[in-house]
Amino acid sequence: MIKTTYNGWANYETWNVALFINNDGVAYEIAMNVGNYNEFVLNVMELLPPVNKTFDGVSLTDSNIDKDEIDELITELNEENK
Repeated sequence: MIKTTYNGWANYETWNVALFINNDGVAYEIAMNVGNYNEFVLNVMELLPPVNKTFDGVSLTDSNIDKDEIDELITELNEENK
């Protein structure tokens, strides 16, 4: 099986969500204070209504997002926050 990547991420959608987390101050703060991507999405939708997409229009609930990769990003942010 050939793994396709986009700028080092699993795919465009995953890369775009990571870009959103790293480039939006509020999204970054939320990511630093949650345990995983599912919690991140719930918090963003609660704290930033009606935000449910990245700046480039990728839905935060897009099924192509590699949640494991974004969970790793969130874990790294949490470790930096300690």
